[in-house]
Amino acid sequence: MENSKFDAIIHAPNRLQICALLSPLEQVEFRVIRDELGVSDSVLSKHIKQLEDVGYIKQKKSKVNGRERRWFHLTTKGRKAFELHVNELKRIVSDLL
Repeated sequence: MENSKFDAIIHAPNRLQICALLSPLEQVEFRVIRDELGVSDSVLSKHIKQLEDVGYIKQKKSKVNGRERRWFHLTTKGRKAFELHVNELKRIVSDLL
């Protein structure tokens, strides 16, 4: 698959779910992502770091009631990569049907 848009970074189940959760929204708080995925803080942090390292997501920190909160959003690059990956998955599946 030379022209494949399959993205191994996004494809890992937790990272795919993170991108899917962020895709329709402007931003999502760390704890909401963690609770939605049902993972620990450390597991989520690991996956977020991998997505940040390739420029797919960015975070914003803010204080709410004196506590620091982290919010995440897909970058333009991340949105495009997610869209291409989902389209590639659809193509792969349709080729099997």
